[in-house]
Parts: sequence; structure tokens; C-alpha cells
Amino acid sequence: EVQLQASGGGLVQAGGSLRLSCAASGFTIADYTIGWFRQAPGKEREGVSCISSNDGRTYYADSVKGRFTISSDNAKNTVYLQMNSLKPEDTAVYYCAQKSLYRGLCTVVDSYDYWGQGTLVTVSS
Repeated sequence: EVQLQASGGGLVQAGGSLRLSCAASGFTIADYTIGWFRQAPGKEREGVSCISSNDGRTYYADSVKGRFTISSDNAKNTVYLQMNSLKPEDTAVYYCAQKSLYRGLCTVVDSYDYWGQGTLVTVSS
């Protein structure tokens, strides 16, 4: 059974850092693209970052470029999202998701087949 477990969210002051983890089971992350998305209240879910662990390709949304870093540990079957210099506008529920390496764009919600349960990140000003 494919499962994705997102964790690491919390409350942090603006300028602070958090590291989110996405622990995968039931499949090998090296064979898929793992994406991080976020959804703020009243807004659509948006792509934040994604990684294809087989070749290390990464993507970042312009809004997080230079502040967030995605990485993967294939031995732990886990993908991380290091978030630095957090801003109040980063406040959202963050989700990780899995898609085929060759299916659709990694920024598109509909490209993904499996989703984790989400972890809340709150950045106070």
C-alpha cells in the first residue's frame, strides 16, 4: 500500500526555519517524482517544489526559490523540504505527493496519484 507521511510542521516566527519530512512506504522514491504542495485558507493548492530522485532534478516555485531546498534520502525513502527565511505568506498546510516520473508536470496537482495527509506550517509576523 502506497503511503506518504508528512511531518515537521509547526509555529515559527518570520525569518525562522523548519524542515518538513515526507516518509514514503509501499514504493521506492527513486522510481517516482515527489512533490511538495501547500494550501492556504481560501486558496488553491499550489506546487512548491519537487524532486525526481533518480536523476536529482528539482523544481522550485518562484515564491520559494533561494529559501527552500528539497532533498531526498533514498536509504530512508524520505524526501525533505528545508524552509529558511520563512514569511507569513508561507503559512499553509503542506502536502507531499507522488507521481510517475513521466506523467505530467510536477507543478500540477492532477499529475499526482498519491497524497500525504498534510502538515500545518504557521509563520507569525
